[in-house]
Amino acid sequence: MFVDSHCHLDFPDLAADLAGVLERMDAARVSHALCVSVTLEDLPRLRTTIAGHSRLLSSVGVHPDYEGVEEPTVQGLCELAMAPGVVAIGETGLDYFRIKGDAEWQRERFRTHIRAARACAKPLIVHTRAAADDTIRILREEGAQDVGGVMHCFTESWQVARDALDLGFAISLSGILTFKNAQELRETAAKLPASSILIETDSPYLAPVPMRGKTNEPSFVPLVAACLAEVRGESVEQIAQQTSENFFQLFKHAA
Repeated sequence: MFVDSHCHLDFPDLAADLAGVLERMDAARVSHALCVSVTLEDLPRLRTTIAGHSRLLSSVGVHPDYEGVEEPTVQGLCELAMAPGVVAIGETGLDYFRIKGDAEWQRERFRTHIRAARACAKPLIVHTRAAADDTIRILREEGAQDVGGVMHCFTESWQVARDALDLGFAISLSGILTFKNAQELRETAAKLPASSILIETDSPYLAPVPMRGKTNEPSFVPLVAACLAEVRGESVEQIAQQTSENFFQLFKHAA
């Protein structure tokens, strides 16, 4: 069985066909999917999506790309994290790729999530783009190693991976691993310790080869596993078993 460690099934492209998504997960042997929060305003929609589906888990958090939305507080995140099916805080982090001007608001939001994760003893889901140095620095400053978590949709260097691993974070690989221009990422993936790897789709985005251009969904996560198996010289079944075990070890409340 496979686990999709990061997806957005409440987004309209997938929510409109949730029954079909779940059927295709079954056909692809994908047992669980973690549906990740991006704003507090959308949490009711996310909760409705996963309601009644024990295989669908969730997080609570505010994505760094979103401005002008309700800002999280440590107490508020901890209270929301007590809801059934919530196994993580995030996604959170830093994204300087599109940002204009000062990013201090992003850094403060990130710190709030780390403090909440520590307060409620749940792991973090971290997004970082064009901001690796600040991301690692803030994780260290805020003691994120006390709870650990995952660097989701990882695309950074081997050095950044090592820094994250040293903090007790897993590295999650998405369909980007299959892209033609991702050779450096594949080289990094080959070096990762087996006990620290997760796989994900980040659906509905980033469909892996040969599904590029289609709406991504959890049933495509075995394609990521197949690429990872080739890169590491392992079988797909080995990757499926190891990454599933890693998922349930990290997200202990998911079991």
